Amino acid sequence: MQTITSTQSTVSLRNALAFGLCLVCYLLGGTVSTLLSVYLPVAIPELLHTSVSEAEMGRIGAYLSSAFIYGWMLGGLTLGIVSDRVGRLKTLAFSTGLYGLFTLCIVFISDWHILLACRFIAGIGVGGVLLISTVYIAEIWDEKTRPIALGILAVAFPVGIILAGILNVQIPYWKHAFWLGVLPVTLSLVLPVVLSEPAQWKDARKTKSVDMHTIFSPEYRRNLLIGGLIFGSVLIGLWAVFSWVPTWVQSLLSNTSDGQKERGTVMMLFGMGGIIGGIVSGFLIRAMGTRYTLLFTFSGCIVACIALFMNKQFSPVIYIETAVLALFFGISQGTLSSYIPALFPTSIRATATGFCFNIGRFFTATAVFFVGNLVSIVGGFNNALLLFSSTFIIAWIVAFYNREASEKTPE
Repeated sequence: MQTITSTQSTVSLRNALAFGLCLVCYLLGGTVSTLLSVYLPVAIPELLHTSVSEAEMGRIGAYLSSAFIYGWMLGGLTLGIVSDRVGRLKTLAFSTGLYGLFTLCIVFISDWHILLACRFIAGIGVGGVLLISTVYIAEIWDEKTRPIALGILAVAFPVGIILAGILNVQIPYWKHAFWLGVLPVTLSLVLPVVLSEPAQWKDARKTKSVDMHTIFSPEYRRNLLIGGLIFGSVLIGLWAVFSWVPTWVQSLLSNTSDGQKERGTVMMLFGMGGIIGGIVSGFLIRAMGTRYTLLFTFSGCIVACIALFMNKQFSPVIYIETAVLALFFGISQGTLSSYIPALFPTSIRATATGFCFNIGRFFTATAVFFVGNLVSIVGGFNNALLLFSSTFIIAWIVAFYNREASEKTPE
């Protein structure tokens, strides 16, 4: 009995350490993802050595945001396959080091084209980290509390957004904030030393092989389509908002403020609302089931986006509406982080989940690009953001007609 208890305690401690490290990797990925967005209105004029119009800011910001998301898509698709073949842990360490290194490089750049390349490569690393850390925890965690653990893991992303907002408020000069890259580089060296591969992955590698073709087999095709449609639709709306809200806020101020406080506060509110939503998501799944949690969440996203982007002038009510929208964003990410890995068996889980998480990023990056370029066509950031927020309606429709939404947990 003592031996069993000791073994269980050792496993619990090992899992807790793994969870903590994955949480930090995930958190820093959230910060890196949104850090440029909060500094965009001051970074672009410096790199161009001139003042920048709203249209020009939209054009260059569109390239930068889209490059990051295209990189994220590439990382999620390719590193998921690598993870199924060579191991979760090795790929997680590589991904973490990659986004850390190319975030750190931004400190030393003087041209926005080099910034574009750095953001693309950092996106590859972030895409790998968010996918593989989710799969890793899904495979080592106890089945009963797995949705809650994955919901809390998803909370790390909005915590990272809060950190981006804090950095914006506390560090006036934008390049200094990108010294943050030192932390993930250090983590990438620590991970292989203190963690080990999941037993599920080791067992699966003994008996099965995987390639991209496998996930398109008839038995997985329907779940692949559902997962890709729902997650992709949510990403388009979510990233259109995350990438452009700071610039939208700046446009509402009409030169009455430098916008540093307002931009930072809005991003911190996104983070705090996301934290609460991510924590709540696991409990909602247990109480309502996956399908009804998704329908509730997407309905909230639709209503909150309409309320927020109908504002024509900046006022304190924007802070309240931002917090409400962030709450639903957090619930959506926590729920989908639990839902999508459960659709597939261990042998193809990272590859299939990576496909669902990232195939939609091609359309997401394209959408974020067009938000910036459509500003002058549709009459400002308000209308552009409202247009692309309508993708939550697509996610709601898919969830509504998917009456067989999986309630399974990963095997």
